[in-house]
Amino acid sequence: MYIDNAGKLQGVIQRACTHFDERPCTEDISLLVIHNISLPAGQFATPYVDDLFMGNIDCLAHSSFGDLQGLRVSAHCFIKRTGEVIQYVPFSKRAWHAGKSYFLGREQCNDFSIGIELEGTDVSGYTQMQYNALQSLTKLLMNKYPAITKTRIVGHCDIAPGRKTDPGESFDWQYYFAALV
Repeated sequence: MYIDNAGKLQGVIQRACTHFDERPCTEDISLLVIHNISLPAGQFATPYVDDLFMGNIDCLAHSSFGDLQGLRVSAHCFIKRTGEVIQYVPFSKRAWHAGKSYFLGREQCNDFSIGIELEGTDVSGYTQMQYNALQSLTKLLMNKYPAITKTRIVGHCDIAPGRKTDPGESFDWQYYFAALV
């Protein structure tokens, strides 16, 4: 895997998501945000996360999807339980993953962050394959965007406290960070 000059991660599946826009300043990429997602909640290996990010989720497919109607959300990448990485938005573009957020006094984290979604829940735990893929991807991102340092890698819960809880108590931050030396 490597990141090309357009911000595309080569060697992974690319999906043509339209839920993104231009960053105010592409030289300002300085934060990595770790999320989790599963649709329906707690169910894995369904097509619904992809459908959501691609803007074509059938909100009648499950009773919990009602509040997803018209939602335009994305992430730069999604890491499945198998470790497979899918890129939806080039890193040079602004994905819509953080929502109302702030970091070190700065609002609108989407402007300067990269969002990575892990297939999971706050309490389900993550697979070794996901940690391996996330650690490899993080190293590439830190190399390409040197303003992303260990102190600038956070959970969604850290930039949207009280509103978001992911990646949750099941995410092993110590193990994840240990591989980033």
